[in-house]
Amino acid sequence: MAEVSRILQSSFIPSFHSHPKSHTFQSHPLSFRRHPIQCSISTTESTKATVAQKIPWGCDIDSLENASALQKWLTDSGLPPQKMGIQKVEVGERGLVALKNIRKGEKLLFVPPSLFITADSEWTNGEAGKVLKQNSVPDWPLLATYLISEASYLKSSRWSNYISALPRQPYSLLYWTREELDRYLEASQIRQRAIERVTNVVGTYNDLRLRIFSKHPDLFPEEVFNIETFKWSFGIIFSRLVRLPSMDGKVALVPWADMLNHSCEVDTFLDYDKSSQGVVFTTDRPYQPGEQVFISYGKKSNGELLLSYGFVPSKGTNPSDSVELSVSLPKSDKCYKEKLEALRKYGLSATECFPVRITGWPSELMAFAYLAVSPPSMNKQFEEVR
Repeated sequence: MAEVSRILQSSFIPSFHSHPKSHTFQSHPLSFRRHPIQCSISTTESTKATVAQKIPWGCDIDSLENASALQKWLTDSGLPPQKMGIQKVEVGERGLVALKNIRKGEKLLFVPPSLFITADSEWTNGEAGKVLKQNSVPDWPLLATYLISEASYLKSSRWSNYISALPRQPYSLLYWTREELDRYLEASQIRQRAIERVTNVVGTYNDLRLRIFSKHPDLFPEEVFNIETFKWSFGIIFSRLVRLPSMDGKVALVPWADMLNHSCEVDTFLDYDKSSQGVVFTTDRPYQPGEQVFISYGKKSNGELLLSYGFVPSKGTNPSDSVELSVSLPKSDKCYKEKLEALRKYGLSATECFPVRITGWPSELMAFAYLAVSPPSMNKQFEEVR
């Protein structure tokens, strides 16, 4: 799901506090996967009192059983005629496939704002939404709770056709056990971030449970609002929420648009188009009927894609794949103070991390390394290193 400068943060979920706080979130693109990586489901130590349960809404991740109902509901709700339809695909299991010839440079989708799910969406249970907003719950936990609440109302919710088409278990590291995270991400730089992601989701749920849910059990019954349903809702949000820069950075779930899969070979993103008043993307290549249509979720490394979306591209196909290389200016350097001063003039510190991609490395890395190994005789040139 243009964004869009969708740079992953180490954690997307703020700690929930009883007093309002200012939180900054980076954007999230979209869903469905290239090569999903799945592990077992388990509850954490802090939530063993909640019995793991099967999510009673949604569908299998490769199912088309609710696709026709979703498309009909979207059309009835204001989505214009589409040149794409939901089908089973080789890349991503479900995706949007061209039904007609699509030209390069053509705008597609045109999903109107009335079909966005945002922090301002109307609740079927208005009292529950009122309580959360009175407690200044930030947008992400608010949206996670909203999804669960609307899902629990089944056909009574205006979003029932959309929720029925969402995966019952999204591909997500939230479902990995700590043992699996340690084992399969042992040599990965995202291991710690993945652990923090899981910890933050559990912590956010526990905060909500202690501060709000336990005080309003009639509005937030534990059989509906529990760690398993929060894993589901946060898994949906991580993989589908998009930040729309042309709408002042509003974050939203955009039904239909979130059925588009990612390709490392395309360079087109979702954004709100003010002229047509809908979310669109502009194709960067033509598509023939039967071909899957793709967007980009951002120029992300394989680790970042796994962290948010639960998949990795085929080996060697992601030009943005990278590892972080940490370099430091040793304090034993005879010109440490002069070199540090030169670095600070460019907004750098004595230790920096640079991405090393399969296509090369940034010039800033070479400049830093060059400065670090420069002898004292070059001290007059330190500030010229760029």
